[in-house]
Amino acid sequence: MKVLNINLIVIIIYCVLNVETIKFARRVRKRASYDAFPCSDSEKIKSYFSAGLVDGYNIKIDEEVVPGTLIKLKFDSEAAVTLDKAFANFYNNKDIINNIYDIILFRFNNTFVLNVKGQPAPYPPPYLTSIKINGNELCSQPNLTYFEDYPVGVVRRPNVPDRFCGRRKVIHSELITNGLKTKPGEWPFHAALHRREKMGLRYTCGGTLISKFFVLTAAHCTTVRGVAILPEIFSVFLGKYNLFGGDVSVQEKEVYKVYVHDEFTYRTLDNDISLLKLKTEAVYDNYVQPACLWFNNVYDQLPSSQIQGTVPGWGFDITDSLSPTLHAASMPLVPDRTCELTNPLFYVQALRTAKKFCAGYTNGTSACNGDSGGGFHVFVPDLAKSNIPDVPGAWYIRGIVSTSLSRTDAAICNPKAYAVFTDVEKYLDWINIYVYS
Repeated sequence: MKVLNINLIVIIIYCVLNVETIKFARRVRKRASYDAFPCSDSEKIKSYFSAGLVDGYNIKIDEEVVPGTLIKLKFDSEAAVTLDKAFANFYNNKDIINNIYDIILFRFNNTFVLNVKGQPAPYPPPYLTSIKINGNELCSQPNLTYFEDYPVGVVRRPNVPDRFCGRRKVIHSELITNGLKTKPGEWPFHAALHRREKMGLRYTCGGTLISKFFVLTAAHCTTVRGVAILPEIFSVFLGKYNLFGGDVSVQEKEVYKVYVHDEFTYRTLDNDISLLKLKTEAVYDNYVQPACLWFNNVYDQLPSSQIQGTVPGWGFDITDSLSPTLHAASMPLVPDRTCELTNPLFYVQALRTAKKFCAGYTNGTSACNGDSGGGFHVFVPDLAKSNIPDVPGAWYIRGIVSTSLSRTDAAICNPKAYAVFTDVEKYLDWINIYVYS
């Protein structure tokens, strides 16, 4: 009986100590704070944060400022930025498209602290990418990964999607399927290619904006019998929704140069890829944004091994005519063998180079005439493997509409056949030569 009591007492003491240890550990964790330099080239700017980032994080700037000083901050994603009202005031015209925030200081100070909030962990917080005081840049080398080095709840993701591309700025509805209507701003990276003719401009193909100066499209859209069309023949429309006018915000761009892949073969459509360099840069806004370029490691972010893409365009609808408004069709990427079995003569030839892929259904949902050059876009969540509704993420161009099987009664696509796309990933080196040189 005494042994039992002693054991019971030991157990009680152990439990009490264990509970106190857990409480102490929790208190320690709660108090635990960290600091880092958000700019690799400056020790005047310091970031303070704690586990969970529930209250965001602070940025301390050691810089002498006088009343009337203008501070311009830029982040890699949307942020809520605050500073003691006694010291500063925000302009009303914040640039929410480019995540730029302007502050005017009211008081003289040698140090000031900003609070920055974004979405809660495990989503990455907004990283500082630039800070200018009266036009002078203090952060030329931003560190966009430092939160991942500390136990604060931010998941380390080596292949995080690009924060500057593939982002919609207009609230949109659920994904469109079966080629139904979209809304203005849903596909801000989709472009319309027109050619100049005697009677004016004629729509010919789609394209995808991938930077302020470049539109990615199919080579057969920019050539005649394999020879590049003169750039002055083209006119590119960005932010377009209505094919025949009446848009909220459209940017018409002239083309400076046409780059057609050196190994493009117009008879077989091998290497069916082309770039249009614009004469003047695109202005990013609610209706014009660049898409992200697909690369192999993006697979690690997807919630499923089955890739579901969406193809926007003004291609032929059930009336065998161009759609007056932008439509989009959601379709899966399918194995080459699946396509080849439906029509070996066509698909074996179309997919023979391993630089194309097949996608679609056999139920009437497919890319069609007029969709050529447009993108096969895949949504990639910021949080790896997440299938949470409305999870933040970016749209990546996985492929370019190249060709499809024609109907037997007309030179029009067969909507019950799979479409063939140029595989963008296979041409990243070629694209980078022109876009980033």
